[in-house]
Amino acid sequence: MPASPRLLAHRKIEIVPAAERPAFQSQLLAWFAQAKRDLDWRRTRDPYHVWISEIMLQQTRVAAVVPYYGRFLRRFPSVQALARARLEMVLRSWAGLGYYSRARNLHRAAKEIVARHGGKFPKRLEEALALPGIGRYTAAAVLSIAYGEPHAVLDGNVARVLARLGAIRGDLRRPIRWRQLADAANALLPAQAAPSVDPGDWNQAMMELGATLCTPRAPQCGSCPVARWCHAHTLGIARAVPSPRQKRKPVRLTLSAAVLLNARGRTLLLRQKSDHSTLFSSLWQFPAIQAPRPEGRKLARYLQSAFGISATLEALPPARHAVTFRKILLAPFLVRVRKLPASELATMKGARKPRLTEIERLPISSATKKIAAAARAVLAAL
Repeated sequence: MPASPRLLAHRKIEIVPAAERPAFQSQLLAWFAQAKRDLDWRRTRDPYHVWISEIMLQQTRVAAVVPYYGRFLRRFPSVQALARARLEMVLRSWAGLGYYSRARNLHRAAKEIVARHGGKFPKRLEEALALPGIGRYTAAAVLSIAYGEPHAVLDGNVARVLARLGAIRGDLRRPIRWRQLADAANALLPAQAAPSVDPGDWNQAMMELGATLCTPRAPQCGSCPVARWCHAHTLGIARAVPSPRQKRKPVRLTLSAAVLLNARGRTLLLRQKSDHSTLFSSLWQFPAIQAPRPEGRKLARYLQSAFGISATLEALPPARHAVTFRKILLAPFLVRVRKLPASELATMKGARKPRLTEIERLPISSATKKIAAAARAVLAAL
């Protein structure tokens, strides 16, 4: 008879037998000391720097984060500087990194840290979790790395390592299973048996193993420092564990966007409240409509009704874009106008009229950059 969900919730998963954990921990930490990647955020224990890096690394590749991390800290060298900054400046510094709610929460959290915690990232877990944008993984990572607090991290990389060590099949993201993995991660934390070992180093070692050797599709078991404790490796099922998550079926859509351009090279950008504004990360964007296919006529009607513009639309080369499960065809149109719409139009709230060549000075999404690039390429060829 299968165990009930309640029994499963209380069942402990022993990844490595207690008697063997010191040897397991020593092997992994020795490997990490030799093999770890030299990353800027690993050269500091400053809580602010660690926090910035952890937020940037959420759902983002290390290679993409590297240039942003340095630039962001030069622009906002302290939590006080970040708290004082206008949100638009923060979003502009984040532009291109994606998932802009991270930047908005970062800004809100900085204000709370200055107002309630004396400008210092809180050391207590409960206080860290109360900050905007801070979940259990981020709190554990910052507190362990910056302060040496004994909190084990559990993210996708660590969960995969634990699943292979224990030959655990099934959906790891099920709440019951995730809680079991969290307990298993805490059981492996050397701080409980070897206080001289830094919890931050241990957490980074586990994450590094998952990111570089124990990868999703091609685990390098022959190079793994803890392969002899890995049940999935012993059973020859490392590539099959964990079970692949079912991906959401892609949704395909088209955004037709108007690049208005006057004789002085200025264009129109909006903060457009619409069903598709999130596809532009709710940042500055060109006037656009969503439709099943490129819609020059429908876009022309929209420009006429919203801004009183009647002009010829020149189709520009389309571009591909993706936002999570959405596969987007960007269909830009160049619209040459004698005069840009008047700012007092009701639909123009929050409008900007920068030069097309200078729109990157505003916080814009990658989709907007692709649309602008298509227009600039055609204009440069004339």
